[in-house]
Amino acid sequence: MKRLALLFLWLLSVSPVSAQMKDLGDFMRTPAVTGYERPLAEKIRARIPAKLGTPQFDNMGNLFVTIGSGAPHRLLVAPMDEPGYVVSGITDDGYLRVQRLPQAAPHPLFDQLHEAQAVQIYTRSGKYVTGIVAGLSVHLQGGRQDAPRVNHPDNIYIDIGASSAAEVRKAGVDLLDPVALEREPVGLGFRFVTETAMSVRFVTGTAVGDRFGTAVLTELAHRLDPAQLQGTLTIAFVAQQWATSRGLDRLLQHIKPDEMVYLGRLLPSRRGPGAQAQSANVPRREPGSGVLFATDKPDEPLPGLAADLAQLAAHRNIPSAADFSASLPRVSYTRGPVLPARFAHLGVATAWPVTPAEIIDVADLKALTNLLAAWSGATGESRPSVVEMRPTPEPQRPSRAPAMTDLLERLVESYGVSGAEGPVRRTVEDLLPAWAKPETDGGGNLILKLPANPAARGKAKRIAFVAHTDEIGYVIESIAEDGRLIVRSRGGGSPQFFLGHPVRLHRQNSREYALGVIELPGGWDAPGFEWPRGPQAAPVRVDIGARSAGEVESRGIRVGDTLTIHKKFRSLLGRRANGRSFDDRVGCAALISAVWALGKTAQGTQAMPTSLPAEVIFIWATREEVGLEGALEAAAQLAAASEAPDYVFAVDTFVSSDSPLESKRFANAPIGQGFVIRAVDNSNIAPREEVEKLIRLARAHNVPVQYGVTGGGNDGAAFTRHGAVDIPIAWPLRYSHSPGEVIDLRDAEALARIVELISRHW
Repeated sequence: MKRLALLFLWLLSVSPVSAQMKDLGDFMRTPAVTGYERPLAEKIRARIPAKLGTPQFDNMGNLFVTIGSGAPHRLLVAPMDEPGYVVSGITDDGYLRVQRLPQAAPHPLFDQLHEAQAVQIYTRSGKYVTGIVAGLSVHLQGGRQDAPRVNHPDNIYIDIGASSAAEVRKAGVDLLDPVALEREPVGLGFRFVTETAMSVRFVTGTAVGDRFGTAVLTELAHRLDPAQLQGTLTIAFVAQQWATSRGLDRLLQHIKPDEMVYLGRLLPSRRGPGAQAQSANVPRREPGSGVLFATDKPDEPLPGLAADLAQLAAHRNIPSAADFSASLPRVSYTRGPVLPARFAHLGVATAWPVTPAEIIDVADLKALTNLLAAWSGATGESRPSVVEMRPTPEPQRPSRAPAMTDLLERLVESYGVSGAEGPVRRTVEDLLPAWAKPETDGGGNLILKLPANPAARGKAKRIAFVAHTDEIGYVIESIAEDGRLIVRSRGGGSPQFFLGHPVRLHRQNSREYALGVIELPGGWDAPGFEWPRGPQAAPVRVDIGARSAGEVESRGIRVGDTLTIHKKFRSLLGRRANGRSFDDRVGCAALISAVWALGKTAQGTQAMPTSLPAEVIFIWATREEVGLEGALEAAAQLAAASEAPDYVFAVDTFVSSDSPLESKRFANAPIGQGFVIRAVDNSNIAPREEVEKLIRLARAHNVPVQYGVTGGGNDGAAFTRHGAVDIPIAWPLRYSHSPGEVIDLRDAEALARIVELISRHW
């Protein structure tokens, strides 16, 4: 039965996808910062069928293949590059500094949409190194003066887990290495998905507007029959298009076509960054508009080749329209490229251009491919669909104490917005030893009670540890008539970390999810736009690919469903790691690890401990991020049952200022130097003598310990009204409440060890 269950889950993760969409996804996954396009070019070259001959590279990095002979000579061009960064400096404490490529920002929010996001650094050895763009910790901003905004390279620092410049270079990272957002293409489908099984209508993700042309030309290459071709056709993929068309300028010095079709973004007026938002001179069509013909005069008849292609589209019933686009940029130093007289710029509509939430319509991509096939004389059929198989075996309950890395990977990759923590609670239960029999109370809290030594009963202390299972996210408030979801944040988070990025929608009581993007606010590309300071409060809109309220409701989506930014556990250099919701999955993991340690017998097996000097209660609490709600319920229920603890150790984040963006005035607990006693925060002041007692216990057992003051509240405060002494313990966290959270695993292990020691010796 277990094998059948695994097979069923595996079958659910098998998804048929068109060859063109697979090409697009693979090309999008490959960063290609301007001037550093070779890895993508090699991937494209491998997809060009042998029947067309061997593609060539020129010294600019352009890739092209020519078929046929004689006139007319037609040229089809798609750009490969995307805007990103290059490493421009390495600090003494191991952070990377960067400069944009191209050096001018595509829009005012380009830099800020990288804050607290994962990036990839492509090294000279050909490997990718994961990094995190440092972000401001929301808990440390209250009352702070002149906090920096991460909206310019001057305030961009990339954390790869190094603590020195020497460690950076040892990892193979050096100056001039390109840096781009880590990405995963997302399909917005008509139904819920289990892993990848879905029907796709829209595609979103970083660089989709820079890659659709490469996918179109690759598909066209497979449809071409060289024996049937009239004249000469060159298919080219050009480099450095974002750098004022340098690759195209070089290509046109070598190839002198009679006709040229360029497939790429429609461009806003170049009157300065952001100026286009106040102007009519911007592309205005929405995804789903078909093939777009670029023109700087969209209300006038199309000229030349564009008019011929529009007529061909009409004849073939291919949807198309004219839309505004500025002319292709020219290289200031050479005044090129010089385009042939018969030239047309074709594209597809994009929403949220040049952001991680950029969207295109799959139907537009197919229409563009069909039009070019008709124009070039391609007679072949579309390639058959490819079956992508991504097995998702059911995780097994551990038979021995899991490593901290394994605990955190399982916990981080479980989703549970405040009020919808069921999946996380089930993961915690699955990770506990078999002898542990926790119970769930009326507030959704998971509670495990370990008895005191029978000889000490009646006079033993009662100790509670509490970690919270929820994470920040969004909840649906209403559904708009146009199919957008109106959502409000649950828990405090800075909007720039989430808006303009893909999102995952979780249906209540279901493992299935839908995919979408959180839309940017109005005026996001206007001059001088700035995110508001502090946590996000106002509702925002989410696009999941539906275009009516009825369509949303037909999918079973309801008010009250929750949404989160996609996340995964990532290893950085050394013992450091990244994962959204380390707050408070590290606390959850520390309690699980301590339970395993307490249950270990002299023979190395596992059993309920019977010799503890105090009764110990482990609580995995709900709804901490919205006001300690789960802990308040647990504390009240324990008090009503005459089981209120004498001491409570809230196990939660120590929001650390260990970041180049933060003031070191307080909360300065460096990661990698031990667990932290959270002696003072916004909700509690721990008695100094108890703090000193805990420091002595840690040092007596060689557990690295730090202590200090930070922001935020902790679940232990809910127990103080019932007589408990609250002594919060924590681990230092960089970039709290963001997708970029960074920890050192050694701190998490020290935290788990001190939980065990308190249980045995307090």
